[in-house]
Amino acid sequence: MKRNNTTSDAVLVKEYINGDETALSHLIERHQVRIYNFIFSKVFDRDLTEDIFQDTFIKVIRTLKRGKYNEEGKFLPWVMRIAHNLVIDHFRKNKRMPKFEGTGDFDIFDVLKDSSLDVENALIKDQIERDVTDLIAELPEDQKEVLLMRIYKDMSFKEIALKTDVSINTALGRMRYALINLRKVIEAHNIILTN
Repeated sequence: MKRNNTTSDAVLVKEYINGDETALSHLIERHQVRIYNFIFSKVFDRDLTEDIFQDTFIKVIRTLKRGKYNEEGKFLPWVMRIAHNLVIDHFRKNKRMPKFEGTGDFDIFDVLKDSSLDVENALIKDQIERDVTDLIAELPEDQKEVLLMRIYKDMSFKEIALKTDVSINTALGRMRYALINLRKVIEAHNIILTN
């Protein structure tokens, strides 16, 4: 099939899934600089960047071949998410992940509050926000209520206690259990919520 630079990612993905191997070459060519630079901006090592870049497209190919791709029209954010996850995997293996002060855990809410994001990070941040929203929706109602008031409305535990008509200790306990439950779900499903 004759292609030009205006052929959409979605069309190229569909062509590749339907057996046109050259369609993937066009996709890689179109996005390689952006994806490569994104990976390099995280790892600062050319050889490692090459490895992660290749691993990213191996994962892309496997997912497309298995028919598991469903991010219609959002090819680049999907690939960036895969690259991001592979970078995180690398840092985890090398014990270089940033820690949330005091607990040794990630503070997923710091990621959501970061306003100095470039385009790639903004795409990842949007995905993380959707993931966090989905996770929060799974919490028991009382835990969800406290967490939303604390994180998204920036209310103090005293204000939360007054608003929900419980003691401060109960509000603190609900927040603690909300975070524990979120952590369990994140670990159980191997979800990556860092930027």
